[in-house]
Amino acid sequence: MSEEAIRITRGLGGEVEVDGPVDAFASSVLARAGFDTYPTLRGVWIRLPFDLGRTWENEHASWAAEMLTAARYSVDLDPDLCPTPAAASAPPALRRTKTAMTAQPSPAGTPRQPRR
Repeated sequence: MSEEAIRITRGLGGEVEVDGPVDAFASSVLARAGFDTYPTLRGVWIRLPFDLGRTWENEHASWAAEMLTAARYSVDLDPDLCPTPAAASAPPALRRTKTAMTAQPSPAGTPRQPRR
């Protein structure tokens, strides 16, 4: 692997591009994250598809950065591509588990009435 970082940035035209030392494995990780690869005269152009919305682009760019970082690549992610956090005021969705649907013993000190 190269010491130079893989850069994921938003270009002047609004497109999300990847630049830097991208080998075959990094290219497959980027493809998994939704990036397209196009051959050019100077090498390859790696970018996300156009017109899918900034939120989608930010999510996929940050996902690609996370996967590349997990694979021990050095990655520079443009701060403009960080996904927006969910609303802090919204409580997390509660999830019912199978144990919540089974009969549970009554709390101590509370008499339990039989069902009719």
